[in-house]
This record gives sequence, structure tokens and C-alpha cells, in this order.
Amino acid sequence: MAYSSVYLVVDQLPQQGTINPELSSKWIGAFKDTYQDCPVQVVTAEDWASIVNNNQGNIAPDILVCPLMLQLPDTLPFSGQSVYEKCGHLDMIREQVRTQWGYEFGNGHQWLPIVLTAKGPLYGEVIGCSPVMTNATQQTIPSYQQPIHLSDQWRQPVYRLGYSLLTDLGATPGVYLLQFALENDVLLFDRLWPFPYYPALASVGVQSPNLFECHWRCLTEQPILDLTIVPQS
Repeated sequence: MAYSSVYLVVDQLPQQGTINPELSSKWIGAFKDTYQDCPVQVVTAEDWASIVNNNQGNIAPDILVCPLMLQLPDTLPFSGQSVYEKCGHLDMIREQVRTQWGYEFGNGHQWLPIVLTAKGPLYGEVIGCSPVMTNATQQTIPSYQQPIHLSDQWRQPVYRLGYSLLTDLGATPGVYLLQFALENDVLLFDRLWPFPYYPALASVGVQSPNLFECHWRCLTEQPILDLTIVPQS
């Protein structure tokens, strides 16, 4: 299906006082670079509510809505709404992971990309990060890297946790980031992002297709056959 426009619904616009406006701008820019076949509008939840009200609640079927926030408003009907809601309740999802699969909570700085297609999941290479101090703003901005080596000892447990969690949540097609930590030979769960959040920036120019393109293909029901790391010169 051809779409006339895409709406990215966010908590805050990059220029409205986000923690890292530069990082937010790069993140939004990555979506825009991917969705070049139709106009892309970036709006807040309040803006979206106004759009819905102005159209008497009727949104044209050729408009694609891509939520990039965890707490979705009632005016934003989305097939994955319940998954987003569960991911946003951190205490509940962490307790679920602890009681069902035995993994405790820990502050994670690694992310496993899971591309959930209509035919099943594809697992990307792990993303890591290191803090970088910028000279202009004196803010510590994460620098994300992919791929991060994960030994076979941990690769399968992380894959199983991601698969089990997505299955239990009834996840819909899209890109998910399983945030986790490995401390003292123990796997710790942090959270699950139901869209390609900031760490997905590491995949641009590194993974083919990158995670933003993967999310677009999942939402528009286009096939994804494999995820590969692009050879670096």
C-alpha cells in the first residue's frame, strides 16, 4: 500500500528541551531518511489529538502512524498499543521477567535488536555504548556502536529471553530493542523498547537493512530476508 504521509508521534520535539536535542535530532533524522517515499510529519501526542479532532476522528487509511513513545494516547489507535503500554510499566515488566524466567533487574548498556517480521524474529548484532563529552554543550551524549561481540555462552540466553518476552506480550511486527546487562557472569534484564530507540543509530551504515528501515518494512508489511553487517573499509 502506498502512503500519502507518515506521522511520527513523539513525547517532545527535539527543540523543546529534550535531554539531548542533538541526539534526538539525529534520531528523528534517521527515520526521515528512511521514509523518503512520502512526507514525514513529526508531532507530539497533543498535536496528534488536535489532528484527530479536526478530522472528526477520521484518519485516512493511507496515513501511516508510527508511535515513538511508550505512553500512547487514546486518540492514537495502534495495533501494538497494549505492547507499548506493558513496556512502559517498568516495574511490572521487570517483575514479570523475574518471576517467569528468573532474570533480575540491572542497569543495562547493551541492546539486542529483534526485528519481528510476519514470519518470525530476526536478531541483529548487539549494540553497546560509551559516554562522550561534547565541547559545545558540556553534555554527556552516548556514542552507540555495533557490532558488540557476545559470546555463545550469552547469545542464546539473550535470544531466548527476547523471544519469550515478545511471544508473551503478543508483540506485533516491528523493531524491538532488548536492553540488558552482563555483570559477574549474570544476565540482567533492564527493559524492552518497542521501537528503534536512540541505540538504533548505531545500525546506520553498519547493518543492512538498518533498524529504521527494518521498522518501516515491518509496519508496511514488506519482507526482510536477513540482517547483515556491512564490511567496513
